[in-house]
Parts: sequence; structure tokens; C-alpha cells
Amino acid sequence: MRQFTVKIDKFSYQLGAADCFCEMVRAGVKKIALSHPCDTKDERDSFLPEFDKLCEKYGVCYYVEDGSFLTDLFPLSMNQGKFNVIFYQDEAVLREYLDLKAEKEKAIAEGKYADCREDIARRYGKLLSYTDGGIQRLLEANSDKA
Repeated sequence: MRQFTVKIDKFSYQLGAADCFCEMVRAGVKKIALSHPCDTKDERDSFLPEFDKLCEKYGVCYYVEDGSFLTDLFPLSMNQGKFNVIFYQDEAVLREYLDLKAEKEKAIAEGKYADCREDIARRYGKLLSYTDGGIQRLLEANSDKA
């Protein structure tokens, strides 16, 4: 039996992942989904014409995120200073995401973030449609907190 090795370039891999995420959002499996974080706006923006096609194909939308939402759900180094896209179908869910980001910023400004940081991370996990157990595992595994 002959085996073939196929090398998939980063762009194609990330576009394939985005296709999957759009399908999950359309099917109602996920409220929102994140594209892979990109190191630069230019890199992220290089995907936008393809994301337009995916969103049309699946009947979903995307929001261009220039200010990563840093919570204890994911390691700080994974998202700090990165750029990505949020796929969604329901405008109310996007508003919930943006409101949660604003709530975090307000808590930081008022010096109250320590009191609500875990709750904000858990609510973010719920927006990403993670299970309670999945959220707990991510929080416990994260030693690089925002």
C-alpha cells in the first residue's frame, strides 16, 4: 500500500476551519465561533474575501475583531495582540458578546475585575457554546491568564 503525504498550507488550513465553524453556527451547534487568531490585521484581512463567500454559503455573518477578548478561558499568549473574526448568525448574540467585552472593560476601569473575571470567562465560554465541563477544563488548564 502506498501512502501519500499532503502538506496543507496555513491559509488553506485556517480557511477549512472557518468553513467548519460557519457550518456549526448555521446548524445552531455554536452561537459564535472564532477564526484562528492572526498575528497581523493584514493576515486576518487576507481571509475576508473568502469569509464573505463562506458566510454567503452558510447564511451567517462575521464581525471583524481588532481587539481580542482576553479572558481566563484561553491562554493570554494565544490571543493577546492578535486579530480574528467572529462568526455568528443572530445579531442579538453578537450584541451579547460586545456587551460582555464592555462589561469586562468597565470592571477593569472600576477596579472590580478580580470579582467577576471567572464569571466573565464562563459566560464567554457559553457564548462559544462550550459545555460547563469544557469551560471548567479550559479554566483549570490555563496558567497564562489575562
